[in-house]
Amino acid sequence: MSKLDPKKELKHLYSPSAKEVVFVDVPPMSFLMVDGQGDPNGSQAFQEAIEALYGMSYTLKFMLKKSEKRDYAVMPLEGLWWADDLSDFAKGNKDRWKWTLMIAQPDFVAAEQVAAARAELERKKNPPALSRLRFERFEEGRAAQILHVGPYSAEGATIERMQRFAAENGCALAGKHHEIYLSDPRRTAPEKLKTVLRQPIR
Repeated sequence: MSKLDPKKELKHLYSPSAKEVVFVDVPPMSFLMVDGQGDPNGSQAFQEAIEALYGMSYTLKFMLKKSEKRDYAVMPLEGLWWADDLSDFAKGNKDRWKWTLMIAQPDFVAAEQVAAARAELERKKNPPALSRLRFERFEEGRAAQILHVGPYSAEGATIERMQRFAAENGCALAGKHHEIYLSDPRRTAPEKLKTVLRQPIR
């Protein structure tokens, strides 16, 4: 049985260069999503969202491998970030940050399969955030993107560089700040963390 790796098929979106900001056109994709608010560091809701997303992603993966003989690699965790008052980001008011954590799913995954996986996961583990998890299509469109290497706390300069690039090319920022976490922070030194930073534009 061959194993599909969506991250490799979408290499321009999931393996960008850290040297330069580029524009990308992001196609509509299906995601498992959980919304929340608050400081991601030590937040129980944040950890519960991650648990539910990975639990569902792996339940789906093994269910489809068994029933449809389709195997694929689980995609990395991603996050959309925003605040009602954007100055809360500059001020570091993390308790006011809003987020949507999500994991992309292959295009062949359908709603009825997600429902079956949800029932299976609820029966086996029933993670606390499962009731808040949803499956939907997300269309991001045109965006500026770059790879940030280093701790999450040092993203500011890279984000400014990305936003400046967009402005210099006559583009306005549109939509939520998007991060894709390519490294496991439990196993990777902060200075080696790799995070795709993406900003939708118009």
